[in-house]
Amino acid sequence: MVEYTTVKEQLIEALGLEDMSADEIDDDAALFGEGLGLDSVDAIELVIYLDNQYGIKIDNVGQSKEIFVSIRTLTDFINQNKK
Repeated sequence: MVEYTTVKEQLIEALGLEDMSADEIDDDAALFGEGLGLDSVDAIELVIYLDNQYGIKIDNVGQSKEIFVSIRTLTDFINQNKK
């Protein structure tokens, strides 16, 4: 089972968020907008991250809106779908 802290640390590395630490990221904070402030380029990076790190492919763009809400929703999705 993948932990929230693990996903946070992996995202910090994958998205180049070196000025943040895993402790500073709330599990329920929004990934986009007011939370982490990710943008559309980061969304593409998240899709690549899921594929490279966990073998998870997202084919439905609409589904990504539900997955990429917060660290919690992303981690729960990884735990349900990792290969």
